Amino acid sequence: MSEWIEHFPDLAALPAPDRAILTENAQRVTLPPGTTVFAPGHAAESFLLVLDGTVRVQQTSVSGREIVLYRVSGGETCIMTTACLLSDEMYSAEGVTESEVHAIALPKGAFEEALARSAGFRRVVFAEYSHRISDVMHVVEEVAFERIDKRLAQRLLALAPASDTLTATHQELATELGTAREVVGRQLKELQRRGYVTLTRGSIAITDRHGLNALATL
Repeated sequence: MSEWIEHFPDLAALPAPDRAILTENAQRVTLPPGTTVFAPGHAAESFLLVLDGTVRVQQTSVSGREIVLYRVSGGETCIMTTACLLSDEMYSAEGVTESEVHAIALPKGAFEEALARSAGFRRVVFAEYSHRISDVMHVVEEVAFERIDKRLAQRLLALAPASDTLTATHQELATELGTAREVVGRQLKELQRRGYVTLTRGSIAITDRHGLNALATL
């Protein structure tokens, strides 16, 4: 079980007694695609370190509108889980696996022991927390201040970095952007009118990547 720590260089560099707290209490888990890792109103029971695969963290408003806050991939941890473990509060967002995920679950008791006994582990946890908070603040800034056509262009390019076709519904894109499905529909039609994309049922073909990239960087 101890070899998993090599996926996290900062943890692997900890002194042997500190590493032992982690490796001796770690539990390896495998989660199939579409698994709900955590949900609003539930308590955090373990500190999850993702080895490979991706967990999408999203939040739903009272009105039912969804937004993707961030994703957790190999070598990363989840700040929502960290915050809930530190504060003993319930989750306010949902984490769902987008692919098969292999991860290490460190029970809450072991997490708290490692925080108390290892200065190095505390630095790793709070450094990752700070980095992720910046990501979430960037999402907030985009939603509040960036034009929706620019954000949609950025998302289309991000979802299809090496292909000219992506499979995504209007609702899925709306969730990515934190807006309404109808707004995405109107914006996609405008992008099609401008010759940047071609829309078919269930898929979007990028027909002018240069033009779309120009819009995304305005």
